[in-house]
Amino acid sequence: MTAPILTVEDLAVSYGRVEAVRGVSFEVAAGDLITLVGANGAGKSSVINAVSGVVRPSGGRITFEGKDVTRTQAHTLVANGLVQVPEGRQVLATLTIHENLQLGGWHSNDKAAIDEVYERFPVLAERRELPAGALSGGEQQMLAIGRALVARPRLMLLDEPSMGLAPKIVDEVFTVIREIRATGTTVVLVEQNARRALKAADHGYLMATGEIVHAGPAAELLADEKIVQAYLGVE
Repeated sequence: MTAPILTVEDLAVSYGRVEAVRGVSFEVAAGDLITLVGANGAGKSSVINAVSGVVRPSGGRITFEGKDVTRTQAHTLVANGLVQVPEGRQVLATLTIHENLQLGGWHSNDKAAIDEVYERFPVLAERRELPAGALSGGEQQMLAIGRALVARPRLMLLDEPSMGLAPKIVDEVFTVIREIRATGTTVVLVEQNARRALKAADHGYLMATGEIVHAGPAAELLADEKIVQAYLGVE
C-alpha cells in the first residue's frame, strides 16, 4: 500500500489558554481531494495553518511525504512542495499581478510556471501590470491560487476559497480546484460551504468545537440524513 502524502496525528493547536484544536487525526492519499468542513470557529483553519507551518502545534505530529514536518517553517515547506492558499486571499495589493506571481516562485525563479498560470487564467495575463488591489474579489482569488501554482505544489491547502464570492465566481473557483486535482496535485480544502466541498471531495472530515466529529467518503457523508440535518442544513 502506498504511504499517504500527508498524515496528521493527534494534532492540537492552542492560542494562549484557548485550545482551538484537539486530537485531530487524518491521512491524505497522493492525488486525493479531501475537505475539512464545519461552522465558523470549528478549528478548520487552525488545522491547515498548523500543517502549512503558519502556526506551531501545541501537540501531535504532522508528516509530509514520509518526513516529520511538525515544526518545519512555512517557507521551507513551500520550497518542498506544500503550499497554502490563505483565507482572504492575502494578495499584495500595491504590487502588480506579475510581481505577486513572482513572489510565489521566490525559491525557484520558474518563469515557465508563471506562463502556465497566465495560460490558465487569461484575465491575469491581460492585466499583469496592474496592481493586484485593482482586481475584483474573484480575480484576486484566482491570483492567490495562481501564486500557489507557481510554486509547483505537490500538496495544495485551500482555506475558504469561496468566501465572499458571488455564486457564479464560486462555480469558477470549484472548477479550477477540480482541474488542479486532475493534474495530480493533492488538495486539502477547508470550506464553510460544506455541501459544495463534499460534492467535490473524495473524503470529508466534519469538524465541530476543535474536533473531528464525523469522517468518511464524502458521498456517504452527504447521503447521511442525520449528518445533513445536524450540520449541513437545508439547501
